[in-house]
Amino acid sequence: MTAIVELKGVSKAYTRGKERLPVLRNISLGIEQGDFVALMGPSGSGKTTLLNLIGGIDAPTEGSIEVAGSRLESLSSTELAKFRAANIGFVFQFYNLLPVLTAQRNVELPLLLTKLNRSQRAKNATTALKVVGLEDRATHKPGELSGGQQQRVAIARAIVADPKVLVCDEPTGDLDRETADEILKLLELLNQEHGKTIVMVTHDPKAASHARRILQLDKGQLVNGAAA
Repeated sequence: MTAIVELKGVSKAYTRGKERLPVLRNISLGIEQGDFVALMGPSGSGKTTLLNLIGGIDAPTEGSIEVAGSRLESLSSTELAKFRAANIGFVFQFYNLLPVLTAQRNVELPLLLTKLNRSQRAKNATTALKVVGLEDRATHKPGELSGGQQQRVAIARAIVADPKVLVCDEPTGDLDRETADEILKLLELLNQEHGKTIVMVTHDPKAASHARRILQLDKGQLVNGAAA
C-alpha cells in the first residue's frame, strides 16, 4: 500500500509573547491509502493540532508533511487553499452549516471553488446526499434537521468534491450515543466501500473502535499505535 499521509520529524510550537509553547514534538507517521486512523489522547496532547497539520490548515515549525503527493510546508497560502479544496474533506464537531441554505446548497458550497457548472454541482451534491442517506432532505434547511442529519449533511459536503483524505475532529462529540453510532457506521462505509482515507480525532474509545488503527498522543508525542 502507498502512504497517502507521511510526516517526518514534525514539531509544532506556538509563541505567546516571549514564551515558546511546544505542542507537537518530533512526530513521524505514515498513513496508508484507505486507512481509518483514530487519534486519541488527553486534552492538550496535540490531537487537533496534528489533524490541522495533516489537513493543511496549519504549518509545522519543523519537519516535513506530505499528503496526496504534495509537500505541504512548501506550498504558498494560495496553493494550500487549492490543495485543500481538491484533496481534503473536513468534518467538525459542530456542523458549520449555513442556516439560510438548504441541505443541497450547503453541500454544493465546496464546488463553487471548482470549474463545474451549476447543473454538475447540483448533480454531485445530490449524489453526496444519497451516499449519506439524505437525498429526501435536500430541500430542508439545517433548522429543520436533527443533529445527526445535520452532521450527515456536513459529511456530504466533505465528500462532494471526492477528496482523498477526510479529517474529522470529534465528529460525534455533539451527538447522543445512538446517533453517534450511526455517524460512525457512515464513516466506516465511506472507508470500506468508497475507499476514503480517514483521520479522526476522538476522546471516545467506542468511537475509536470503529477505526482500523488507534494512535495515542501524550504531551505532544506519539506514544503508540495499534489496530482497533
